Amino acid sequence: MPEESRGTGRSETAEAVLAYLRKRPDAADTLEGIVEWWLPRQRYETECSRIRAALAELVGAGALRCDRLPGGGDLYALNDPTQTSPPN
Repeated sequence: MPEESRGTGRSETAEAVLAYLRKRPDAADTLEGIVEWWLPRQRYETECSRIRAALAELVGAGALRCDRLPGGGDLYALNDPTQTSPPN
């Protein structure tokens, strides 16, 4: 069964290649380079966006909490309504 992406008629892989090139219009590579470098990076970036959105949704719904780390990152954990402050 062919992979199709959201009604565009293009496969998910074709959409990933196009998304990569839209972000990097000067990029060019061989088939091997695209397989090794572009698609893993594009899928990682796509998954990061999806996960970031899911985390924001879960924090907004109160299911997760987000604690700011001293270095500037965020730490996500299950929200415990009985806990009044983040654990140390």
